[in-house]
Amino acid sequence: MIEDFPFMRQALQEARLAAVRGEVPVGAIIVGPKGRIIAAGGNEMVGAVDPTGHAEIVAIRKAAEIMQSIRLEDCDMYVTLEPCAMCAHAISLARIRRLYYGAEDPKGGGVTVGAKIFDQPTTHHKPEVYGGILEEESAQLLKDFFAKRR
Repeated sequence: MIEDFPFMRQALQEARLAAVRGEVPVGAIIVGPKGRIIAAGGNEMVGAVDPTGHAEIVAIRKAAEIMQSIRLEDCDMYVTLEPCAMCAHAISLARIRRLYYGAEDPKGGGVTVGAKIFDQPTTHHKPEVYGGILEEESAQLLKDFFAKRR
């Protein structure tokens, strides 16, 4: 899985940029069919005054526009935090091929905890899921961010 680290490192950079903007530091990258980054995003909830402005949604919107398609079937997503239920549904609807994430989200996750969206029989598309990639770095970014806010 070592080849996956550069993309997750880029997602971590997007998370750091989000933190600088005062957003919860979550970053996402979408890699296209040719193995190149086609879209990137960090949380934009506060700045955009948009409760759906999660990093995954931001990246999916950009990728769909670039690809001129609502189906991102040959694309992979790298995100620093386990997606919530909303984002997991969006990943399914976009038909993302593979999902790689860093830290698990015991409070708001929708993949391995909580709703477990991809385990539901009504979920039409289930990406391959790989968790724990650069998990400690991803988790530390969040811990540091929230420690500064307290």
